[in-house]
Amino acid sequence: MISMKWFFGLKEDISDVHTVRRTVFIEEQNVPEANVDDGTDGECIHLVVYDKNETPVSTGRVHLLEDDFIIGRVATIKSHRNQGLATGIMQALIEACVQMGGNRQITNAQVQSMGFYEKLGFTPYSSEFQEAGIPHVSMEHFGSIKKCGTNGHCGGCGKGH
Repeated sequence: MISMKWFFGLKEDISDVHTVRRTVFIEEQNVPEANVDDGTDGECIHLVVYDKNETPVSTGRVHLLEDDFIIGRVATIKSHRNQGLATGIMQALIEACVQMGGNRQITNAQVQSMGFYEKLGFTPYSSEFQEAGIPHVSMEHFGSIKKCGTNGHCGGCGKGH
């Protein structure tokens, strides 16, 4: 059984967040460590997914910067991809933003992952740019994730509604 745990800034040990990021961004994608640790983790709300062995396998965060609710650093360890973990993280992060009063959520998405974010209701609003040597676009999302059976996008059930 998987579980999720919230971490608030640096009030708690966020080494599990860094474990997932290091594996995905530094080891797999060759992103320089300085680009992975931007020094803002203390200002963020983090979410970590653990597998049945209580190993951290997926993570993401919300950074509230003035009036912007920035979702970022979403990563899932390769062995646990395509299981809906990142979708679950995104849905929880979006709902957290809405609960905090953020009707607009933004993210800088890797171009290769745009389809994932579009399925969640994000739309691009910038030209392509480079971040850590990887093509990205800025994307935005308004409101909360729609659930199956309601009008609008369901948030990734795979049924195309």
